[in-house]
Amino acid sequence: MSMQDDGRIPEDEWKIIVRKMPIVSVDLIVLLDGGAVLGKRCNEPAKGEWFVPGGRVRKGERLEDAVHRIAREELGTDVEVKEMLGVYEHFYDTADIPDASKHYVAVAFVVTPSDEKFVPDNQHTEFRVFTSEDGLHPYVKQYMADVSKRMGLQIYFNEVKENAFS
Repeated sequence: MSMQDDGRIPEDEWKIIVRKMPIVSVDLIVLLDGGAVLGKRCNEPAKGEWFVPGGRVRKGERLEDAVHRIAREELGTDVEVKEMLGVYEHFYDTADIPDASKHYVAVAFVVTPSDEKFVPDNQHTEFRVFTSEDGLHPYVKQYMADVSKRMGLQIYFNEVKENAFS
């Protein structure tokens, strides 16, 4: 398998990996203003859903290094890692390649942003702080429940905060 200069896997190899292997990834539970920062996804899987930032871990990359890289790439800012929340399995019927499903082994980290000005990347149309779980993806709901239990934090899920980042 070859890697491109930017750390990406060539498309023909990526298609094989997605069809045959789980993808090791990190997900960022970004805490801000009593809620969690979620991005509106514009690609598969979970296209159109509000979801936590996250991405694939690269060969030879330490998990916390992946967290910082993904924060810079997807949010436009760095983060401070507060805690590793746990390991989760995510299964999707869709993928970023045709006629495939996706299986992630996601390592979730609770983080706080270095800057509150987020810049959406090519995977998100906007970011918002959510304090309500209404209508959120079940995997996001699980993260929020686990953050509340594990860290003793009280995240209020009553409303969507008005401040949007785009």
